[in-house]
Amino acid sequence: MVSTNYAPEHAGIGPYATQIAEHWAQLGHDAHVFAGMPHYPSWSLDPEYRGALRRTEERAGVTVHRRRHTVPPKQTALRRATFEGSILLHGALTPPRMPRPDAVMAQMPSLAGGVLAARLASRWRVPFVPVVQDLMGAAAAQSGISGGDKAAALAARAERYALGRASLVGVIHETFVDKVAAMGVDPTRIRLVPNWSHVALPSRPRAQMRAKLGWAEGETVVLHSGNMGLKQGLEVLVEAARLDPGTRFVLMGDGSQRAALSQLAADVPNLQIIPPAADDEFPDILAAADVLAVTQHAAVLDMSVPSKLTSYFAAGRPVVASVAAEGGTAQEVERSGAGVLVPPEDPGALLKAIQALAEDPAAAEELGAAGPRHVAAHLSRDAGLARIDALMDEALGGPRP
Repeated sequence: MVSTNYAPEHAGIGPYATQIAEHWAQLGHDAHVFAGMPHYPSWSLDPEYRGALRRTEERAGVTVHRRRHTVPPKQTALRRATFEGSILLHGALTPPRMPRPDAVMAQMPSLAGGVLAARLASRWRVPFVPVVQDLMGAAAAQSGISGGDKAAALAARAERYALGRASLVGVIHETFVDKVAAMGVDPTRIRLVPNWSHVALPSRPRAQMRAKLGWAEGETVVLHSGNMGLKQGLEVLVEAARLDPGTRFVLMGDGSQRAALSQLAADVPNLQIIPPAADDEFPDILAAADVLAVTQHAAVLDMSVPSKLTSYFAAGRPVVASVAAEGGTAQEVERSGAGVLVPPEDPGALLKAIQALAEDPAAAEELGAAGPRHVAAHLSRDAGLARIDALMDEALGGPRP
């Protein structure tokens, strides 16, 4: 597998890449991962890896080959291009030393990772199977990053190069099918491999965790967990908090916009920004909230379905999604029956939905209970990994599932 993101990263694509590779190892395969240095979602290099140019390590039976790259603390088109370029250059100059594999999988949207994986598979003459978690070309065009149009064009060329060399292409949501096909991929070679809930179920009493966090009994708590980047549009939560001082809003995580959000919320005492939770506490913190929020800029459409959604559903709390109604995130929330949709970048509408749930606990509990049912029926880890196994088996010449 080629994946820029990998454990110990605990947010975004990293956990999925990690669980796939560890699953391969548990099945008895000799699993190798070509990865970057841990840096996400803080966009700062993990202190344990500072000064390392290259490193090979064993993690849970998986051999991980890491290469150094730039880590831009702020996102601009030039810095992002330098980040991707450094991954591509270092990876191409020093590929992993390992036996010839049976196949190569890539986790995209990493442009460099997709190109490297395609080149390695070609050199080894083995099947190449990218899994599209997001498309960087679309993300750059919609992100608002300076220079986004030029970055989008370059990203689309890299994506077309990688996807055009694939034996099969996995996509995590049906909204990606048409975009991948538009890049020249035969639709008969596209397979749907949805992500799964990669976190444990909550295990502690809600009251216990709320007390530990300082959330008062009877206080409505709205929690957003995950990356604090441009496309999340988290300003809508700051403005909603400003409108209702009686509701506590919590942003848990890290990212390139954390400092800007802290500055914006300096005069909003009912909004907290807290660091990412430890893995063993994460499910219980989600379950301790009253409402779990997912937000996106209005311009963000048909982008990746946020990985946080699968964790939200497992937590058993209602979801309020401030997203475009036509996008994949909205479709997934509606499919689950575990949340409500409001227009993006509308703090008034967001707050109205939150208040409605606070005033009708029975409705909130009904929505929350739908999440774990949806996970059990469609988003279990076993089901997700079985879909990945079927994808790889087919690429290696097995029957189409």
